[in-house]
Amino acid sequence: MMPKSAMVLAAGLGTRMRPYNGHIPKPLVTVGGKSLIDYGLDRLAAAGVATAVVNVHHLADAIERHLAARQQPRIVISDERAELLGTGGGIAKALPLLGAGPFLLVNSDTLWFDGVKSNIARLADAFNPDAMDALLLLAPTDSLGYEGRGDYAMLPDHRLRRREGEDTAPFIYAGTALLTPALFAAVPAGAFGLTELFDRAERNGRLFGLRLEGTWMHVGTPAAVAAAEQALAAMA
Repeated sequence: MMPKSAMVLAAGLGTRMRPYNGHIPKPLVTVGGKSLIDYGLDRLAAAGVATAVVNVHHLADAIERHLAARQQPRIVISDERAELLGTGGGIAKALPLLGAGPFLLVNSDTLWFDGVKSNIARLADAFNPDAMDALLLLAPTDSLGYEGRGDYAMLPDHRLRRREGEDTAPFIYAGTALLTPALFAAVPAGAFGLTELFDRAERNGRLFGLRLEGTWMHVGTPAAVAAAEQALAAMA
């Protein structure tokens, strides 16, 4: 079943996105004539998600102005101007706005192009709250713009194992997931990273993955934005 709400993470400092981050927040950097945040919000709207909770901190006024005219999904702002809470703390603060059931998570700088079927719809179809605390969308490490060692290996039953030390892993967390509020049970107060909760879910056998169908692009730097622009032009 498709969740009715989603969390969109847009509060980060975007320090790797210089020279943009002095005056343009990373979620508003444009690729192919569209702001990064709008790619994710448009996909949520197309999937039937009714409400998107967007957290803001860095250049928050600019993000709020950009989102003010959007009708679908309905935008609810989770204000972190006073304190940046990290990926985990930001979601924990927003939980009352997200409702009691499972919800989608989309990083505001996530950029991908679907295959035959919407990857958000595929996450919803594959999610089993009885067995899973988190279902992560995964991209292969040869994705455009990515140069790291990967994040996860996926077992035959789709459970995930995080890369350790200097090892390599075949998949990257693609910045989109379907989560249950149970993932946030007994979380610490204040700022913390979502990876801590993914690690706990892995230890409990409740962290699963789904391979993205289509093309995912890593756009964490201005050089990666330029590469994504070139890729989009080639796809047109």
